Amino acid sequence: MTPPLPQLLYEETVRRALTEDLGRGGDITSDAVVPKDARATGSLVARADLRVCGLDVAALTFRLLDPEIEFLSFKKDGCDAARGDTLASVSGRAGALLSAERVALNFLGRLSGIATTTRSVVSSVAHTQARIVSTRKTTPGLRVLEKYAVRCGGGQNHRLGLDDAVLIKDNHRALAGGVKEALARARANVGHMIKIEIEVDTLDQLREALEAGADAVLLDNMPPETLREAVSLARGRCLTEASGGITPANVRAVAETGVDLISLGWLTHSAPSADVAFDL
Repeated sequence: MTPPLPQLLYEETVRRALTEDLGRGGDITSDAVVPKDARATGSLVARADLRVCGLDVAALTFRLLDPEIEFLSFKKDGCDAARGDTLASVSGRAGALLSAERVALNFLGRLSGIATTTRSVVSSVAHTQARIVSTRKTTPGLRVLEKYAVRCGGGQNHRLGLDDAVLIKDNHRALAGGVKEALARARANVGHMIKIEIEVDTLDQLREALEAGADAVLLDNMPPETLREAVSLARGRCLTEASGGITPANVRAVAETGVDLISLGWLTHSAPSADVAFDL
């Protein structure tokens, strides 16, 4: 089971989303129509089979508008739910439930969608050694949550940001003067705990990277036959990662080349939201 995220990591994000929705005057519809003392109970329901992610985020969304709201989860993040399953029950002041509903569903649907897509991709390559990892192609402001959703789906994370690993891309190589020069500069300027990965486009660049002692190589936009040769060259010398244009449609073929890692920006920039409803 995926460990839950500390609330501190996403509370500001939830507050911003609520502020965006409530605007300058609050929920004028609920304020006008719903009696102030009305109470209600609602259910968060899966409208399709999905991998659950975002229940704690949804709970916080409701509680920020009414701290006394009772949120009872029947599922946990990282678990599967079938169409029609009730994910959680929410009870409290009716106006607060209605005002928080859309933001809570936006988070729950988005994160469950990423987790569900990741689950499918991971399952499709389960017969290989390849691990599925996410990229930095995330929605601005939602990276921590979207990366968490990938983990809930059974995937793993690549870098969370620019500060936790060195990844030398093609533009870095060009500005440094080549593969060996870029790797040498990186080795000289980062601490001994930092892993260094370099993107290569050709087998000649791969050979250069291997000779220079890269910890990992990102094999960019290589067709399967080239990937197989690259994996053979690098075997036992460094980790291999396939990247570039990989989708659920072609990920199986990529995994069967023997690469260690497959990074898919698709998981976080193109996964459809899961269908989740809030029924009062």
